[in-house]
Amino acid sequence: MRATVFAIIVLAFGFQTEANAQQQPTLKEAYKGCFLVGAALNPSQFSGRDPAEDALIKAQFNTISPENVLKWEIVHPRLDTYDFSLADKYVEFGQQNHMFIIGHNLVWHSQVPKWVFEDEKGAPVTRDVLLARMRDHISKVVGRYKGRISGWDVVNEALNDDGTLRPSAWKKIIGDDYIEIAFRYAHEADPQAELYYNDYSLENEAKRKGALELVKRLKAKGIAIIGVGTQGHFSLDSPTTNQVDSTIVEFGKLGVKVMITELDVDVLPWPAGGPTADVSLNMASDPKLNPYASGLPDAVQQQLSKRYADLFVTFAKHCGLVSRVTFWGVTDKESWKNNWPVRGRTDYPLLFNRDAQPKPAFGAVIQAAPKSAS
Repeated sequence: MRATVFAIIVLAFGFQTEANAQQQPTLKEAYKGCFLVGAALNPSQFSGRDPAEDALIKAQFNTISPENVLKWEIVHPRLDTYDFSLADKYVEFGQQNHMFIIGHNLVWHSQVPKWVFEDEKGAPVTRDVLLARMRDHISKVVGRYKGRISGWDVVNEALNDDGTLRPSAWKKIIGDDYIEIAFRYAHEADPQAELYYNDYSLENEAKRKGALELVKRLKAKGIAIIGVGTQGHFSLDSPTTNQVDSTIVEFGKLGVKVMITELDVDVLPWPAGGPTADVSLNMASDPKLNPYASGLPDAVQQQLSKRYADLFVTFAKHCGLVSRVTFWGVTDKESWKNNWPVRGRTDYPLLFNRDAQPKPAFGAVIQAAPKSAS
């Protein structure tokens, strides 16, 4: 079936142009009634500094996530200082355009200032002190946007690849219960908001098993976890669509919504060790890892289109269970994959090129939509 779908896409679209893209439904129209389609935004996009991308976002998407402006280091850089200037603009953009607004994220091991975990002498704080800091942060951030931000990634990337709890400062100082406590604080701050656990590589069996057990434990304790976000930082051949499908099914059995929260498809060769989304990874520049600096070959464009078609056919099999598919970025120009895990690479992981024009993969995704969705 997937091969047939892609054959139709290739015949119908070839290489998508701006003119024929305008004749197609938008992403949000194509999947209306199935799931929301969104993108992660940076300040230039929600502040009106990039008119082309501004128009593209408004036309194509009905949900948004913030790349960085709600992370701890931005919104709460010092103990007694909160800075909501960019976060306010992000939320205002979403409200003005009637979008489902996501808050990303509240508790993570990365992009957190050192002061959160240390006292004035640089020593680790006590459990009680860190709990108080967590509660204050969640209360102020979630409380500020109560009734405006509809869903929160409460805890982000708490698991190792083997499914065990990552030995973060949160775990070391507070203990294993820091996750359930964070969810309780978030629910207190906005009882109506949807609360999610978010992580990468949940398609891998060991990590998925750990995440499934985590969700079961939270639900058994009455924690208000509504959904699980599987990030979707994929490559052209990994994970398989069967792995993606089974991941959606397994979390669905637990009675939670499933979201693909940070979707992109890396077309470049990976360093030794294989694909991951661990932001701590930092590799030296290597021309062999940047083969398409002057443009993406047609053959790879077709591979990318087929990959996206297959993925969206899989997502659409689970309309209703999959509640949202969000791309991590809008165009190839500002994708984080250009500089990670190797600085200075030129990647092409999204549906829109560096000029904010649709790529062949855009047409593939539109054609993959179930006809009953809209």
